[in-house]
Amino acid sequence: MAEAAMRTILTCHDMSCYFGLMAKIKISSKVEQREWEALQALAAESNQSIAGLLTEAVAEYVRKRRLRPQVMAHLEDSIAENEELGKLLAQ
Repeated sequence: MAEAAMRTILTCHDMSCYFGLMAKIKISSKVEQREWEALQALAAESNQSIAGLLTEAVAEYVRKRRLRPQVMAHLEDSIAENEELGKLLAQ
């Protein structure tokens, strides 16, 4: 497939756009053809737009990456405190 066909202009926004609170922006990106086709299929199966699916995915990614440092510190403490239990469960 031609490179131009694999590239698309997408509208990116967060949940507040559904309420008309934020402007939408256009972005352009390249993705692997296999992943693009899988995304198109998912959009069709779920009756959603590709822009909507990408917005949801970006929002979820950002939320996961921006965990508060305190949360990560507690998680690391918990893992350290329960190391033996983790080893037993991993067997």
